[in-house]
Amino acid sequence: MPLILFTLTMFASASLLFLVEPMLAKMTLPLLGGSPAVWNTCLVFFQTILLLGYLYAHASTRWLGRRKQVFFHLVLTLLPFAVLPLSIPRAWQPPTQSSPVLWTLGMLTVVVGLPFFVLSSSAPILQRWFAQSGHRSAHDPYFLYAASNAGSLIGLLAYPLLLEPTLRLSRQSGLWSYGYLVFVLLTALCAAQAWRPKPAFLSTEAPIDAEPPPTWPRRLRWIALAFVPSSLMMGVNTELTTDVPAIPLLWVMPLAIYLLSFILVFATRPPNSHKWLVRRLPLLILFSLYPILSKSHLPLPLLFPLSMATLFAVAMVCHGELAQSRPGAARLTEFYLWISLGGVLGGLFNALLAPVLFSTVAEFPLVLVFAALLRPAIDLLPLTPVKAASARRNDWLLPLALGLCTVAAIALVNHFQLATNLSAQILLFGYSLLACMAFGKRPLRFAAGLAALLLAFSLYSGAYGKSLYTGRSFFGVLRVANSPSGKLRYLFHGAIIHGIQTLDAQSNPTGPASRDPLAYYTRSGPAGSVIHAFEAKSLHSPSNEPRQPSWAVVGLGAGAMACYLQPGESLTFYEIDPAVERIARDPKYFTFLSQCAPTAPILLGDARLRMKAAPDASYDLIVLDAFSGDTIPMHLMTREALRLYLSKLAPGGILAFHISNSHLRLAPIFAALAQDANLVCRIDDDTALTHAEFDAGKSASQWMVMTRTPADLGALATDPRWTSVSIPPGTQVWTDDYSNLLRIIKWN
Repeated sequence: MPLILFTLTMFASASLLFLVEPMLAKMTLPLLGGSPAVWNTCLVFFQTILLLGYLYAHASTRWLGRRKQVFFHLVLTLLPFAVLPLSIPRAWQPPTQSSPVLWTLGMLTVVVGLPFFVLSSSAPILQRWFAQSGHRSAHDPYFLYAASNAGSLIGLLAYPLLLEPTLRLSRQSGLWSYGYLVFVLLTALCAAQAWRPKPAFLSTEAPIDAEPPPTWPRRLRWIALAFVPSSLMMGVNTELTTDVPAIPLLWVMPLAIYLLSFILVFATRPPNSHKWLVRRLPLLILFSLYPILSKSHLPLPLLFPLSMATLFAVAMVCHGELAQSRPGAARLTEFYLWISLGGVLGGLFNALLAPVLFSTVAEFPLVLVFAALLRPAIDLLPLTPVKAASARRNDWLLPLALGLCTVAAIALVNHFQLATNLSAQILLFGYSLLACMAFGKRPLRFAAGLAALLLAFSLYSGAYGKSLYTGRSFFGVLRVANSPSGKLRYLFHGAIIHGIQTLDAQSNPTGPASRDPLAYYTRSGPAGSVIHAFEAKSLHSPSNEPRQPSWAVVGLGAGAMACYLQPGESLTFYEIDPAVERIARDPKYFTFLSQCAPTAPILLGDARLRMKAAPDASYDLIVLDAFSGDTIPMHLMTREALRLYLSKLAPGGILAFHISNSHLRLAPIFAALAQDANLVCRIDDDTALTHAEFDAGKSASQWMVMTRTPADLGALATDPRWTSVSIPPGTQVWTDDYSNLLRIIKWN
């Protein structure tokens, strides 16, 4: 009976912990625009509270007697009822001029800090109580850790697969509160078991407090082995959700893999061979580094399984080393404390330090190098002192030689512009990766070889051409680069194009090319036809006097839409990322703003929050260009968001949505919104481009428009390119309380 009770309680605690993580992250997304950094910041918060919970468990175990600890912890479990059900105060708004990381951490502390602290501290405390229960399995309670992680895994997967598609956020929060009540009742029953004197006759083990403390080298290795999987989990999340939708399913998959590794290595009988994984880890690391070294963009069907497999292998090796070096039950709480500290340091490194230290997502390859260094040596024969000294020298000399040879090869490839030549790529990458693979048996040599390749390939220009600027903000990595042909300049967010301008505009800023919108905004495409229809309409004031149009654009990009502005018109940009504004305003990168709308205001911050301050009926055209990237702000495509846009749209005005997206079918969602609001809706799918159009800088695009009446469409009403949109059966209207991205993902 005690075994079942303690197992159920730990299972409930872990399930609640990992249900609340994606739920709170989704509550936070509408305030912060859908950046993958939102999830990483939330993970840092949860890891930090987990560390504090483990610290409390360790301290209370050492300094309080058994009954005092039982009573104190039972009282502590009642305190979170003061903040339930969980919700974010409506008046809270993130900063617009600085990073919202600290604001997010503070908000999470107030909203969910107390219940998460209680739940996180329960796992080690319950295991400690069980270790003192006198049960025949009490001498080694680590199998309960596997049960706890199983609950965590089920909680994680239940959210995106069950709760998110079927329940609104308010209902999810209420259901979680009832789950917490069940946990408190189970904890009370466990406390009753722990309160009773231990039946010593059931246990034949030595006293559990007889084990000496671990040495500091052992503790530091525990921290390092916990650091690597934690950091890599966040690195994989950033890699996946920078260019694909930031949905809970993709958030939780890396975390689920991370938890699964704990379940497997701490199981009573681990199902896998630790040595087998150690031997194959070098190959997986090299495969994962290939896209980074080659500056290429793998499609999601390849990137996702490769990233998951690498994370699983690294986590299994590192956590397997932890499981093999775990102490006895006497040092259980301390062991968990050091593991938790390593996890927090990994999270802090990725979420707080890396965006400041690096202009790219460099933490992902660096942690893979660290993983290679921590990997135990396999199949190495004993060496004589002379051969051992020679091997140590080669651990540095051979990687150095590999790096120098690779630099020389890259210099030739860059000089002769062979980045797109398949034969050159095979020779360059095949030679370097195979040479590094030969170092695989020796961890130090292999890690040094990886570091040498990362440094060497930082000089590689890649197929995207010469990079002029690379910067990183809370919202992702921005890059300005010239095309290999030297004719075009690109603005990238991750691997997604956010703007193109001809280089003629840079050499001749006053020429017509500087005012020619490219990419998704060409005059021959949907954006051009929307602006043409808008300009052809005659606008009048309430007194029937002609007036000049006023319009707004949500999403700045390189500023190409500014070049549609006519004399006398007013234009307001809304942009969430200050780094994008700095790039668009700098004429050494792009001249759209400086030539076409140098005085146009750019309001920084979330568009929904900033647009509330605009006068009602103040815009004749509102262009929402926040969906061309794949990390979409879901809160900008809900019923409540559409009501806001309509309140700011003047009579006869047009709403235009740029919905080009590589991984999501957004048209049905916008069509359902239009139908729900009794609006007229049309779509133009301009994706069949000729090679000449593509070479000239035009990008395939898909646009939708909404108006209050058919007459408000103007020329678009008779344009055959603009057609009606069909709504698939079962499509639900998205609200601030409900969305389901799984339904609209393009899986093929």
